[in-house]
Amino acid sequence: MKFDSSSSSPPPFDTLETPTVHRSLIGVEGRTVGRDMNSKPYAPQEARQIVESLKQPAVFSSMASDWPALKWNVEYLAGVLRDKPIQFRIGKRLSEKAPQFETQCSYIEATLQEFLFWGQGLDGAKSGALSGCLPSEMWAYADYKYIAMLFAEQASLYQDIKWSDFGFPGRDGRASTLWIGTEGANTPCHLDTYGCNLVLQVQGRKRWLLFPPDDTPYLYPTRIPYEESSVFSKVNVANADLQRFPAFINSRAHVVTLHPGQVLFIPRHWWHYVESIDPFTVSINSWIEMDVDDEVRVEEAITKTVVCALKSAPSLDNADNWLNPTEDEATSHEENLHYLSLAVQTCLEKKKHRHQAQADTASEAGSPGPTKKRKRGCSCYQAERGTADMDGSAHTFGPHLVLVPQAANLQNVDVASETCNRRSSKCSSPHRQGDGHSCYELICDRAAESGKPEPVTSEPGGQTGDTSEVTTNLLLDCLLHPDVISLVTKLLLDKANGQ
Repeated sequence: MKFDSSSSSPPPFDTLETPTVHRSLIGVEGRTVGRDMNSKPYAPQEARQIVESLKQPAVFSSMASDWPALKWNVEYLAGVLRDKPIQFRIGKRLSEKAPQFETQCSYIEATLQEFLFWGQGLDGAKSGALSGCLPSEMWAYADYKYIAMLFAEQASLYQDIKWSDFGFPGRDGRASTLWIGTEGANTPCHLDTYGCNLVLQVQGRKRWLLFPPDDTPYLYPTRIPYEESSVFSKVNVANADLQRFPAFINSRAHVVTLHPGQVLFIPRHWWHYVESIDPFTVSINSWIEMDVDDEVRVEEAITKTVVCALKSAPSLDNADNWLNPTEDEATSHEENLHYLSLAVQTCLEKKKHRHQAQADTASEAGSPGPTKKRKRGCSCYQAERGTADMDGSAHTFGPHLVLVPQAANLQNVDVASETCNRRSSKCSSPHRQGDGHSCYELICDRAAESGKPEPVTSEPGGQTGDTSEVTTNLLLDCLLHPDVISLVTKLLLDKANGQ
């Protein structure tokens, strides 16, 4: 990490190992009086109430201590999956100013056993397709692996994951995603447009940098590369380029290192950058849907319609790698409009049913019907400052529930390990892939395919430059800005509702 030079040592971000040090931050212990001390700190309904009221990231301890999934380390999973090939994203161990998006990475299929051999630096022949990469120069990440698909032939393993302990009955491995990586493997800073997130750390440690929703202007949001439900930041928050993105200095990073057995809660629309800091890491997450997702699905459908229409048009500046590898293909305009129509129809129907249910409940109780809600601001990503408290539930904080603290004296964040900080030269490994190119060369080729750099343009936060040439991506940054999409969604829903 890089910190204020006036500080001789970084602030103690690994607060979760000694939560009592931060009593002033987390309040008083909230254990229910009379509860068996050997039981879990929160009953399922209590845990769900906490999750639904938290406005700030927090870590649960002791809630997953008896989950069978805690044995899911790389060695165990390699034995379970045996010869099943898995796609790994291969990235460079560099500390560059620009984010390393998925479009700039290489992709290789290998078994977990080959991945294990490769990560341990053992016999290259046993590393299979990964043998063309040097672990000292590259990292590997099996990310976004849906457990329901990965273990389709071993469905009994779904029960190893018990999100029902957090008050979500029936939610197990079928609604979960698996992440397996080596040191340095990371996910670019982004926010998830749908729901909130629970993450169980199984093996190794991961460091999380999280930013509140109202830091969005300081993180320079973009939808290129395009991935449904993900808004990326143009800033490499681990090594920010403050000359290009000066407003980032106003952002407020909340930093935590997640240890095995701990569960991190990420509230809706919190930005996050995640990096593995141990030789091997395994984590499991589940995105929890919310009622407001109905409207967000309309926003996402609008976004996809606009992105595909403009980026699929023949143009010299559309030669970049704009579609994230998580997306299968660019869909047609007709298909996108059809999906948008379905999203609008579903959203209006669900709103109607909710309003009717509220009116029925109020009528049965003999009270007035629901009052009109306060008009929402333009941006669905905006949040009022000072909403870190849990709306009156602060008494639940203690050793078993710790708020993720805001980083102190943080000027420029660099969470990369010392190994990752080295600038790599071209891979000198004698092992090559089938086409005669090393992993490193493949990634460099992929980055080169992204096209020419964009001209310097006016960025949010005050940077000015040459704006004489309007590119497709610059236009998309304006058209797909969260505030604009939110306003268009409201207008579309109103017109579709006959208003």
